[in-house]
Amino acid sequence: MSVHGSCLCGEVAFALDGPLLAMSHCHCSMCRKMHGTPFATYVAAEAKGFRWLRGTEHVAHYQSSPEGQRSSCRRCGSALPWDSAGEHVFVPAGLLEEDPGVRPLAHIFVASKAPWYDIADELPRFDAYPPGMGEAVERPRATEPSGTGVRGSCLCAGIAYEVDPPLAGPIVFCHCGRCRKARAAAHAANFFVELPHFRWLRGEDLLASYKVPEAERFTQAFCRACGSSMPLVAAARGRAVVPVGSFDDDPGARPELHIFVASKAPWFAIGDGLPQHAEYPPGPYPPPPR
Repeated sequence: MSVHGSCLCGEVAFALDGPLLAMSHCHCSMCRKMHGTPFATYVAAEAKGFRWLRGTEHVAHYQSSPEGQRSSCRRCGSALPWDSAGEHVFVPAGLLEEDPGVRPLAHIFVASKAPWYDIADELPRFDAYPPGMGEAVERPRATEPSGTGVRGSCLCAGIAYEVDPPLAGPIVFCHCGRCRKARAAAHAANFFVELPHFRWLRGEDLLASYKVPEAERFTQAFCRACGSSMPLVAAARGRAVVPVGSFDDDPGARPELHIFVASKAPWFAIGDGLPQHAEYPPGPYPPPPR
């Protein structure tokens, strides 16, 4: 049975015909930056069982390490599959349109875990790669600590921003299909900042965005150089929507709820005790600042 996947805008699509080898949650800083989430979930498969169905002209590449090349859609910013020396392909599970049948086996690069995220399941944990799988690559911080603000940046460090503390309000995990495609992950992790407390430090010229045509507001912002999910400034609403995986500092805020769990990925199990809502929570959304 083939498993299919596509990006948020649908311009890029692919199929996996061969056996899926493994699925894991990666907490490395590069995955967090690229996806804007606390972790990225990838499925490994043999490259010979992978094929592009359309849109290869829209696939952008960014050399994230000497041996690693990240891929993304030029039009919508979704992270895309990437290969390793032609032998294996690594597919962001959030792009998949069917249940792949496999489930996560482990958490990797837990030593790089986001300070605001707690792992709530009992899967095996590895500080970096599992033994024999490779060596970790050091990734330096992309912004200098300011001492007065919470800073964030994209993977290539071309874009950086700052938010005034204290950060009021919750981190929200959204499991809707659009968020999974946009972030190419199990769910989005968003924080809402009032615009007077948000500012760009550099790289606004590198920002790109894609609005889902049939959606009232759903828009993905990303770095056109590396494809990383970036804050979306919604001037009409007076807020910036910040993908929390892009933070360089601990924001102080913590996750408080899951929304759109009726659309949750079948391969992801919610293990924490946070409130869950089938769609939007009752009351105003986004949550008002506290």
